[in-house]
Amino acid sequence: MVKQMIQSLVLAGILPAVMISALSSGFSKADDLPAIPKKNREPYEITVLDSEGRSHSMELETYVTGVVLGEVSADFQEEALKAQAVAARTYTLYCIEVLKKHSGGAVCTDYHCCQAYCDPDEYDGPDLELKKVGDAVEQTAGEVLRYGSDLICATYFASSGGMTEDASEVWGKPYPYLKAVESHGEENCGYFSQQVSILPSELQEILGVQLKGSPSSWFGMIKYTVGGGVDLMRIGGRLYTGVELRKLLNLRSTIMKITATDEEIIINTKGYGHRVGMS
Repeated sequence: MVKQMIQSLVLAGILPAVMISALSSGFSKADDLPAIPKKNREPYEITVLDSEGRSHSMELETYVTGVVLGEVSADFQEEALKAQAVAARTYTLYCIEVLKKHSGGAVCTDYHCCQAYCDPDEYDGPDLELKKVGDAVEQTAGEVLRYGSDLICATYFASSGGMTEDASEVWGKPYPYLKAVESHGEENCGYFSQQVSILPSELQEILGVQLKGSPSSWFGMIKYTVGGGVDLMRIGGRLYTGVELRKLLNLRSTIMKITATDEEIIINTKGYGHRVGMS
């Protein structure tokens, strides 16, 4: 099982240098923490902030189950759910131990800040789906991803569009294990690609500029990232980053191709999310 999970994570952009470790009753950064039989593993409690900012003491694996339910569809294949559980568990502890996003070493249920969360007790899907996710979490209980002896920043997203992105291109900070790699087999994903159409007047309003000439002349130099996203694009004499344009134009991805006429501007994108880490 672990071998299959590592293979799926490697294919999704987590490099082979990352290794699987285990957690016991406390969090340890030991290089070679041995795998502990699940029946002997004591609960590891964390603090979770709900949408109202209230604190809840929760067992780590219960929280991870809620994150998997909140982040992906329960009808994903078993190995995908296991990979998601390991990534979610690792990122949870990374938020607590490294990023320290909240005082008191807490994580929250806001996906804009930490990770999405669906209370397992309030899950309204079939019981078999809940059991399937619970089994994936249980079978990977205590397993985290490390680079050397350190927890990795185990980020993930919906779809890469065929290629993941280098972390330095998106967040300006390099990580040796978050590099651009090919990610095959996503073509049938429902959100692999998207087409957006906006009026030339709308684009000018969004960018807060007045542009002259035909819309086809507004778009100049384009520089791409190693992962195929837009790094820089010149529009009307000004340079915009791909990350900036994605946010301004509410696009799914920085992988974009723009076609402009006097009547409309068509933007075709591939991928969904920041595209750094696991797809």
